Amino acid sequence: MNTTSFLHAAEREIINGLLETGTSRRKSEEQLFNRFAYFINEGMHKQGLLQEQAFDVYADTVLSAIEKIRNGSFEGRSSLKTWMYQIFHNKTVDLLRKTSTNKYSVNRTLSITDMLTQLSDPSKSVVQHMAEQTDWEALRQKLTQIGDNCQQMLLQWADGCSDKEIAETMGYKTADVVKTSRLRCLEKLRQLYKPTNQQ
Repeated sequence: MNTTSFLHAAEREIINGLLETGTSRRKSEEQLFNRFAYFINEGMHKQGLLQEQAFDVYADTVLSAIEKIRNGSFEGRSSLKTWMYQIFHNKTVDLLRKTSTNKYSVNRTLSITDMLTQLSDPSKSVVQHMAEQTDWEALRQKLTQIGDNCQQMLLQWADGCSDKEIAETMGYKTADVVKTSRLRCLEKLRQLYKPTNQQ
């Protein structure tokens, strides 16, 4: 059976673009993000998520989908929409479960990486500022490991630049694309902060 038989031509074009590099990949990432952005409203109205939560879950869904497409995990046994919605739904359930659990564990100690995952953007900036003050040298070393684009984007963001301003200075088409890219960069940074001896 042809594994791409469920895909529309436009979906196949996006997937092919994601397997490219440079401008083609960036354009396809933006197309993928915009194509199913209405999931955000569904998350708010059907699942009762806050707008910020729904956006973050959707951005995380797009990042996960891009990674799976690029590593060959997506086999095209359903439409891209159905597959993406399943990822979005699973991540929404995970968030709701985590939120419910956190209500009963208010006194639980969180690591900085956990806090960065859960906080909204303005709060992240404050926490990051504290982290930078305590160990700026270590942070600078880790920033050099995640690539020039990520480094430039996160430094501008830490300086208080908006996603729209970053889009203009770095040549991204929209603030949404910057936010998605920034979340990916933050995830790379978080991975570097994970203890190697963690079980």
